[in-house]
Amino acid sequence: MTETEDQLQREAQQWLIRLTSGQATTSDAAEFRRWCALSTDHAQAFANARQLWQDLGPAAQQIEKTESSESQAAAHSASEIVPLPQRRMGRRAFLTGALAASAAFVFVRPSFMGEFAGLLADYHTGVGEQRSVTLSNTTALELNTQTRINQQVFNDGSQGVELLSGEVEVLTQAPFKMRAGTGWVGSDDGKFVVRSTGPEVMVTCVAGHLTVSHQGSNFQLSSNQQISYSEQSHSEPVEVNTQVVTAWRQRLLIFENETLAHVINELNRYHSGRIMLMNEKLGQRRVQARFKLDQLSDVGGLIRDAYGAKVRQLPAGVVLVG
Repeated sequence: MTETEDQLQREAQQWLIRLTSGQATTSDAAEFRRWCALSTDHAQAFANARQLWQDLGPAAQQIEKTESSESQAAAHSASEIVPLPQRRMGRRAFLTGALAASAAFVFVRPSFMGEFAGLLADYHTGVGEQRSVTLSNTTALELNTQTRINQQVFNDGSQGVELLSGEVEVLTQAPFKMRAGTGWVGSDDGKFVVRSTGPEVMVTCVAGHLTVSHQGSNFQLSSNQQISYSEQSHSEPVEVNTQVVTAWRQRLLIFENETLAHVINELNRYHSGRIMLMNEKLGQRRVQARFKLDQLSDVGGLIRDAYGAKVRQLPAGVVLVG
């Protein structure tokens, strides 16, 4: 690799880290586009870095196996050097060697393109960030972590917002409409939470009244009721504990009889690293849990102490739970 190619590779990796840090701004996005446009080599260097990031996705699952092989080789002959395959050494170096810093974009941001798209949304938050947005003197939004929202003027001329992804609490005292996935939420005077972090959209009425429209069906929700829908189906309204649903507004996460796998998936939305569950059986364990968002820097210790799980900390905030 020439000096120029090596420099471009380093710059491309630095761009991945910056854009997925949760601190990137619209100015960063504009600067990144200018950098890519400098030459086809710049654009290709970034494409190569992103592909390497994707290729290394399963690497953490091989760490224990790799270390076991290394230990056995060392025990066989302390003086004998046993070379590992070049591909494995490359992954190993990416995790714990000279490119350890780049491990951030291997594990921390599997949804990189989605987060980068967030820079183009009217309002967005990064990992662990919460943000207040006042749309008017009658409508206010509270955006949770990793949320993207656009303001919209709909076909009927009404104004509102579209939730692209994430979670938002809405407080309105005037007619307000929100699009989320394949459905619509409307309220004239209410407080509600809409969450879209996967194939399902979940709508919870905290106070007042609201209407949820989906695929030709309309549902009226009042306080403490919740409904969910996907592209082709929807549930019936059910009663829920809204204190659990809105706990994030108090910088808390509360889980009641949830699987540990679900808890870890949710923590990853707020954690500035990546928690990886290595034990499927452990992941099915039902737990009660309460986490303070301001204490997630030691999330590995919290999981170890609460559930007696084996926890291993790696660079770039990667936590293996086994």
